[in-house]
Amino acid sequence: MNYQFSFKDNVKSIRELPPDERPRERLQNEGAMSLSDLELLCILIGSGTKGRPVQSLASDLQALLARSAAPSVPELCSISGLGTAKASVICAALELGRRLNFSSRKQIRSPGDAFPLIRHYGDREQEHFITILLNGAHEVFSIKVVTVGLLNKTLVHPREVFSDPIRERACAVILAHNHPSGSLDPSEEDLAVTSEMVTAGRLLGIKVLDHLVFSSEDYVSLMESGLMHS
Repeated sequence: MNYQFSFKDNVKSIRELPPDERPRERLQNEGAMSLSDLELLCILIGSGTKGRPVQSLASDLQALLARSAAPSVPELCSISGLGTAKASVICAALELGRRLNFSSRKQIRSPGDAFPLIRHYGDREQEHFITILLNGAHEVFSIKVVTVGLLNKTLVHPREVFSDPIRERACAVILAHNHPSGSLDPSEEDLAVTSEMVTAGRLLGIKVLDHLVFSSEDYVSLMESGLMHS
């Protein structure tokens, strides 16, 4: 079964879903990797409140996380239905995930090493432009969402793309963005943006190693495809 939970498309509460389609049961049977971000957030929140099902809370939380990867407890509590107890659990889970994700300083040797770090953005309905920041040994120490676009198009500028790498003293970056359409064919705009970023990175002394176009299932590397020149 390839069931993908979507709050927008599903008006039923979780209890009304068939048991094998509920997020918690799917996690147990199919593993966490098979769940969408929204399903994982539903499990993390646990339950909704009167008049606000857990799917609604998870949808608002997902929108907040798109704006801020590390929201504070007060920011989380600004979501109607999230109290300090649930907000604290969510805040702790996000911080633990960051610590575990970067504690080993994963080294990127090929595009396939980078894809698992960003694939969870692949099912988003809007295009997310992402930078993966690397040190001199090409170890990942941060991942940033630069812009969130409308439908399948977003606009990026070198000043936004390189502001975090400059501030955090990155030696190299990998660019990535999802295609909400599901197509992995790089567009002319993708190639133009890549060329612009490679040029800007060269001037700044921050090498652009690759640009990945990806979905939740697969990716295309512009470097491997011979579509970018460093």
